[in-house]
Amino acid sequence: MSNMRWSLDALYPSFESAEFKADYQRVGTEIEKMEKWAKEALTSVENPVNKIEAYLHMNISFSNLITRLLSFAELSVSVDAKNERALKIIDQLENSLTRLTEPEVLFQNWLGNLSDLESLISASPLLEEHRFYLMELKEQTKYLLSEKEEVIISKMKNTGSGAWSKLQELLTSTLLVNIKIDGVEKQLPLPVIRNLAYEKDAALRQNAYEAELKAYEKIVDSSAAALNGIKGEVITLAELRGYQSPLEMTLKNARMDQEILDAMLTAMKESLPAFHKFYRKKAELLGHQNGLPFYDLFAPMGNADMRFTYDEARKFIVDHFRSFSDSLADFADRAFEEQWIDAEPREGKRGGAFCANLHVIKESRVLSNFTGSFSDVTTLAHELGHAYHGYCLNDESALNSHYPMPLAETASIFCETIIKNAALEKASEKEAFAILENDLSDSGQVIVDILSRYLFETELFKQREDSTLSVNELKEMMLNAQKEAYGNGLDHNHLHPYMWVVKPHYYYASSNFYNFPYAFGLLFAKGLYAEYLQRKDSFVKEYDQLLSVTGKLSIADVAQTMNIDLRSVDFWRNSLQLIEMDIETFMQLK
Repeated sequence: MSNMRWSLDALYPSFESAEFKADYQRVGTEIEKMEKWAKEALTSVENPVNKIEAYLHMNISFSNLITRLLSFAELSVSVDAKNERALKIIDQLENSLTRLTEPEVLFQNWLGNLSDLESLISASPLLEEHRFYLMELKEQTKYLLSEKEEVIISKMKNTGSGAWSKLQELLTSTLLVNIKIDGVEKQLPLPVIRNLAYEKDAALRQNAYEAELKAYEKIVDSSAAALNGIKGEVITLAELRGYQSPLEMTLKNARMDQEILDAMLTAMKESLPAFHKFYRKKAELLGHQNGLPFYDLFAPMGNADMRFTYDEARKFIVDHFRSFSDSLADFADRAFEEQWIDAEPREGKRGGAFCANLHVIKESRVLSNFTGSFSDVTTLAHELGHAYHGYCLNDESALNSHYPMPLAETASIFCETIIKNAALEKASEKEAFAILENDLSDSGQVIVDILSRYLFETELFKQREDSTLSVNELKEMMLNAQKEAYGNGLDHNHLHPYMWVVKPHYYYASSNFYNFPYAFGLLFAKGLYAEYLQRKDSFVKEYDQLLSVTGKLSIADVAQTMNIDLRSVDFWRNSLQLIEMDIETFMQLK
């Protein structure tokens, strides 16, 4: 059987290893070198090309060093929330990183004052390679504060939003839920309880939902304090830097514009009646009269026995990835074989799933909580899509490997689509019904639920400007957002008022509105998949190429490499039409 725990040995054997200790010692030395260089070299504009090259070399070297160290510590904590050594290392490294703020701001301001940056870039292959990175740095200078202010902010973040984020992760990672199953009282980790939403047993699903909501009462006050602290900091910083709002700051950081977001949101809102129809049909099939209760959102449908062992999931994913390309299939097989995946649910491990692309070692690590459902299989495929995106960036410089949030979901959802469509082709009628329903439920999460989260966060920022928000106010805002997005598709007596507690994205101070990128990813991937069906083999090479430039172009320009206009509502409508057609098929099946 494949090992369900990852190995981090390719990063470091342990915190006690000579390699880790040596690299850890290098951090201070490299920062001192950058501090000294910035103070001496950036006092004049002489030899600008040489100075920019020197900065790039230092930045790439340090980026590789700190990424390796921090990734090892953060990945260790993600599967062991109380790992004190790892938590201490993260704190120490983050404190060290605040010293980089001064040289970075000095360089950025110096760069912003160069009048002929375009022509200087043309004079050097290294600068040309990093043209987008350098021009973006120059553009960002208009939102920079003074060196002194930036240093203070970076230090205060560690004891402000950073500390709140860590508290929230600790609360949800260690929360044990009291539940009675088959007459036996149990205490189970939150991820295990949330996974029960996919179980066949209707009473168990409702039992888990009610136990989950009750468990949040233990951590809800602390979570509200964390959320208020983080969002308050974001509002203050956005205003200080001269952004119109946290949303404008998010869009600029995402290399995206309001016109693209508005076009996508317009198409999403137009599609809501089709999703409401789907939810009401599912409710009817499950015997509910007033729409779907929240605890049955993920209820598996049909009588097909879609259960997988971990090894069966591996084979299923690799075989179906091969229908797209050998490169993708071989890559996924390697991830399983070389223990890049931690799939076993256990106490102290964080819930959900994520992928960490480790550009420094040209590998990735995937975390999931696998219990054998078809949804767990598609989650693995999703995260392996992220990993493949990282693989396509392996030949890029570290500074050209960071892509914005909306593009982050493209490869992952594309891989999900491959798995689901390939599975549908070979499925029996019962399995086809189960797969289609599962796919539509997932699409509903990424369109309807994501819209509810976007509406919630928009209202949260609006109200947080005036004062901190109570637990009851946050619950009411979440319920209102769910009612607006889900409409009469859900039973309004059984919603999820604590969704703001369980979703970690609200607690990332540097990644606000981490909701619409998922919708962008789904709809962009659907549009790309439609292209693939038309062009097949010629598409595969262009697709890998598209992924490889995601770190050095604006979102609009990345899409333009495939002749896609993201500011056109019709592009988004066409992608949503694919889902609406599936809803119509579902309505006919039963």
